[in-house]
Amino acid sequence: MSRRHEVTKSMVRRRRELAVEGTSDLFELIKGGSAELIVEALAGLPEGRRREIGSELVAWVKAEKVGWWSVGPGTALTVAAVGCLPSAAQAAPVVNRRSVTLDGARAARLVRQVAADRGIGWLGDLAYRMAGKLSQSSWVAVEHWRMIATLLRAEGLPPPAGDRFVELWVVSLPADEHRRSGPRQLVLDRLRTDPFLPALLPRLFEVDGLGTTMMYDEVLTTGADRRRHPLPAALAQLAGEGVIDRAVLIDGSIGRLLRGDRPAALRAFTTLLDQLQPTPAEVAERRADYLRLLADAPAPVASMAQKVLRELPDQPLDELLDTSHEVLLRPDKVLVRAQLAWLDRLARQHRDRAVTIAEVIAVAVEHDAVEIRDRATTLATRHGATPAVVTGGAVAMTRGDDLPAPTPPAAAPAPITDVDELAEEVAALLGTDRPDGLLDRIVDGLVRLTATDGPRVRAALDPVVDRRHWSWANLYDRDPFGLQEVVVDMFRSAGGADRPVAAKTRWGRLFAALHRPDRSAKGPELVVTDPRVPPPHRLLKVRLIEIGHRLGDPCQHGLLSTPTSVNGMLDPFVLLDRLAARGDREPWRWDLTQALLRLPTGPDDQVVAGKAAALGTPAGDRLAAWLRTGGLPQPVMRAVTMERRPRTGRNDWAYDQLPLRRVLVELRPPEGYDDRYGLLTADPAPLTHVEYRGWPRLWPSILPGHRGAVAAYALPEVAAAADLDLRDGTAVLPLLVDCAGAGGVAVDLALAYGLGARHGADRIATVDALLGLAAGGRLDATGVGEQLGRLVATGQVKLSRAVEPLRDAATAGAPLTVWRLLAAALPTLLTADKPPRGLPDLLTLAAETATRTGVRIEVPGLADVAGRGGTTRLVTEARRLHRALIVT
Repeated sequence: MSRRHEVTKSMVRRRRELAVEGTSDLFELIKGGSAELIVEALAGLPEGRRREIGSELVAWVKAEKVGWWSVGPGTALTVAAVGCLPSAAQAAPVVNRRSVTLDGARAARLVRQVAADRGIGWLGDLAYRMAGKLSQSSWVAVEHWRMIATLLRAEGLPPPAGDRFVELWVVSLPADEHRRSGPRQLVLDRLRTDPFLPALLPRLFEVDGLGTTMMYDEVLTTGADRRRHPLPAALAQLAGEGVIDRAVLIDGSIGRLLRGDRPAALRAFTTLLDQLQPTPAEVAERRADYLRLLADAPAPVASMAQKVLRELPDQPLDELLDTSHEVLLRPDKVLVRAQLAWLDRLARQHRDRAVTIAEVIAVAVEHDAVEIRDRATTLATRHGATPAVVTGGAVAMTRGDDLPAPTPPAAAPAPITDVDELAEEVAALLGTDRPDGLLDRIVDGLVRLTATDGPRVRAALDPVVDRRHWSWANLYDRDPFGLQEVVVDMFRSAGGADRPVAAKTRWGRLFAALHRPDRSAKGPELVVTDPRVPPPHRLLKVRLIEIGHRLGDPCQHGLLSTPTSVNGMLDPFVLLDRLAARGDREPWRWDLTQALLRLPTGPDDQVVAGKAAALGTPAGDRLAAWLRTGGLPQPVMRAVTMERRPRTGRNDWAYDQLPLRRVLVELRPPEGYDDRYGLLTADPAPLTHVEYRGWPRLWPSILPGHRGAVAAYALPEVAAAADLDLRDGTAVLPLLVDCAGAGGVAVDLALAYGLGARHGADRIATVDALLGLAAGGRLDATGVGEQLGRLVATGQVKLSRAVEPLRDAATAGAPLTVWRLLAAALPTLLTADKPPRGLPDLLTLAAETATRTGVRIEVPGLADVAGRGGTTRLVTEARRLHRALIVT
């Protein structure tokens, strides 16, 4: 041991010599995390030399460009900074870097040694500067906090009161930095001796979101013993001991609850109040605050207030009745039922006020939950409310739907004819991570302006693409749906006929890879590169590549396929005029193909066909033939259930991300039709995880006359919103409203899956689509209901999610549509082996819509459930619907 000690002392002496003459060895000590050796190496150095080293240290830290300073080097760097830099203002930026991690207690101890050796007095200033820049990363910031707190406590200085400092104070309480083994110091003991407690305690109730941090558990021993929520318990015990003012805790908790926060954050303060057990006198003193909580606070807080107030003797009745008016209309059924029971008890206790109380109870007759309405009606009648009050007056009965008539799709915006406008639109497009529905207009403007003023287009777009392309380019090179890079490269290629030959060659190779110039006897002309990619997306990709390949053609003045309507439709007369303006110039092949697919069918087809043939051009003849043969027909659709593939191994992560099964749609062309482009031939996509990146929102404009086909193509993404809980999967559904063509089973399935989507925005989009289709008479409500029933029965859709959007649709003016849908879904659900969760609520909605519309529809299986014994909610609601149908 003595020999090793002598060697170490020798190394320190040598390092001190090098530190006096040069700093490279000191920097090696920092890299090695030798903070104690740095303390010894700097001991006794003159102040002038320390300042020289400090200047070199700052330059070295900047030059090193270390991505992350781990605990050892970070602590050593902090010691060196305090030991060499002249002031807290210069030391703080080095120490407080977000990339510097520390051993907080060790760093504080060594820093104090260095400071004592130098005789400096600015450690408190350094601590306050560090506290003002605490990182948002808890595992890094908590050790910085430990150093700050240790320095301030040692200096006898008050703690900062900033939100982040208070939050880290709470985080630090359950962890004992002083003990590395053996029994841990409990939160209660730490608080009792903490000099920060008086200053920081009021801030517990003022920092938003802090309640979530306060609800940790405490490890009692090195084993698995844990104590739940030790901080509220410790605060309550200290209040009982007189260490903390009890009134501060009660008023602080109630004030926090009144200001509100996330429900999880408020739980800490309801727990603290529960630990404190306010006396009747303390509650009576704050009765007005408790009544406000009962009326307005989130349900758990309101329930706490309700429980406390119910136990309060001599409650002023008028104040309670005024509050009850608001409570009884809250959507929280448990809270409302408890309030009704409380009012019932009060009506029996105060016979002289029973009628007044009954009139308040009658407020709940208007509640959304039918069981609440029934209970309120019974209690109000029992205690003497008049029938008019109980029934809420006469209700006008509505038969059928009351939806606004659909309006025709708006005209497409005017073409882009200005380079500055083009640059603005491209910037807006690339500023998001999703494709925009105006992509056609942007690409048309790109083609139009590049043909006439290529250099100016390039000069305008280059800075836009360089600044904004990060969210698009090079992110999806392995994504079968990723066209972002193609779009960005197309913008980069704009610039006229003087484009580099390499760029032309690259686009040519891409074009050749996606296009068979000579059609084979079998198969479509669009090469199927991935079975997960539907034909509309392949067509979109080949069109974009064709544009990139041909961009800069001086004879190309815009695209033939640019829609004239926002739904993607193209007026046949406009297309005829565009072809006539081109004369003998042959249009781009896939541009013309897309233009033909956007043509609606109408009475003027033969007129346009005759004029197209009179042009005497191949393109005119192609348009004439397309119109005379009726264009692209509607596909034949068939629902197919796809099962999850077998597991490939124990660690098959992708397998665990797939649903057990999914119902998709198979497309086939009508018998005898030559599906040249493969747009009507599609097998259900295999159950693999695919990121659609929002591209399905463009598919309705690619095939605007084929609503059912587009729904079939988009069905995997829509279904994933329900069976995989993904977001934005139903964004395509409202766009189907403006499409033409039959929806068929594909639209029925899409709406059924959408009603069961996990996220509220997806369910809202589904309701919008349902209402839009119903308003135009293009919704098969029975078909949607049958599919919903099957999907719920097989576990693919959660019924509890579907009730709310269906109720919203009925409220929005489609009660008959909703009732027909429910009548079709219920037979399957009522006969399921296990009633799905949410079935009673669905029966309630069915009874309401059946009563409201006055339309009687037989529901097989309903009578059997209604005839069961017992008073379960399922049986009660089945009886309600059964009675409504008999009355109807």
